[in-house]
Amino acid sequence: MEGVLNQLPIGLSIGAVLLLIALGLTFTFGQMGVVNMAHGEFIMAGAYTAYLLQGVGFLIALPAAFVVAGLMGLVLERTLIRRFYGRPLDTLLLTWGVSLMLQQLARDLFGAPNVQVSSPAWLRGGIGILPYNRLFIMALAAASVLAIWAYMNRTGQGRRMRAVMQNRRLAATSGIDTGRVDQRTFFIGSGLAGVAGVALTLIGPVGPTLGTYYIVDAFLVVVAGGLGQLRGAVLAAAGLGLLNSYAEFWSDASLAKVVVFVAIVGFLQVRPQGLFFVRSRALT
Repeated sequence: MEGVLNQLPIGLSIGAVLLLIALGLTFTFGQMGVVNMAHGEFIMAGAYTAYLLQGVGFLIALPAAFVVAGLMGLVLERTLIRRFYGRPLDTLLLTWGVSLMLQQLARDLFGAPNVQVSSPAWLRGGIGILPYNRLFIMALAAASVLAIWAYMNRTGQGRRMRAVMQNRRLAATSGIDTGRVDQRTFFIGSGLAGVAGVALTLIGPVGPTLGTYYIVDAFLVVVAGGLGQLRGAVLAAAGLGLLNSYAEFWSDASLAKVVVFVAIVGFLQVRPQGLFFVRSRALT
C-alpha cells in the first residue's frame, strides 16, 4: 500500500509535465493542423537553458526558457511550416528532419552525455510522500493552465485565437489576420514546451534526446483530450500520467508504454473525437 501511495505524486507530476508539453501541441495541432515533431526539441532547449542559467537562479530560467523555445518555434513557423499548412504529413516529415538537426546541434554544443541540473535548496525535501520538486511541477502546470485560460477568455488576442481554431475561413473573412494569430500561437505553444523542459530538470538529467521520450505521449494527450480543448488536455494528461506510473510500478517501463497505448486505442474506439470537442451546426 505504501508503494501504491508513493506512485501517486509520481504519476501526477508526470501528468503535469505532459500537460505542459501538450498545451502547446493542443493549439498548434488543433488550430493549424501541424504535426510538429520538433516540439520535443523545444523541450530540450528549455532544459539546456536551465542548465546554462543554474548559477543565476532557477526562477529566472523559467521565463528565459519560455522565450528561447518560443523564438525557436516562431523561426520554424515563419521559415518553413507556414509553407506547408494544410499538409500534415509533409509537416510531420519536415519537423522530424528539423528535430534530428537540433539534436545534433545540441550534441555539438553540449556533448552527447547527459548533464545534471542542480535543484535549488528550497525544492529539496518534501511533505510526507510529496516531494517539493514534484509539488512545484504540479503547481507550475496549474499556473500555466490558468494563464492560458485567462489569455484565451479575457483578452482580445486569445478570443481571436479561439475564433481561428474553431473556423479559420470564417475568422479570416471577419477581418482577423490569421497569419499573425498563427505566429503568436506557435510562439506560446513552443514557449510552454521550454517551460516543460525546465520542469523536467527537476526529475532527471538533460540530454540531446530528452524531448523524444515525451513527445509521443504528449500527442496522445492531445488526441485523447480533444483537439484544441484545454479541459480535455488537463484530464487526459492526469489520466495518462497516473496510468503510466502505476503500470510501470506493477511491471516495467516497456510494458507500461504498451498498456498506455492499448488504453488510448481502446478509448478512441469509443470516443474518436476525444473527451471534448467543438460542437457546431451541420448544414442540412
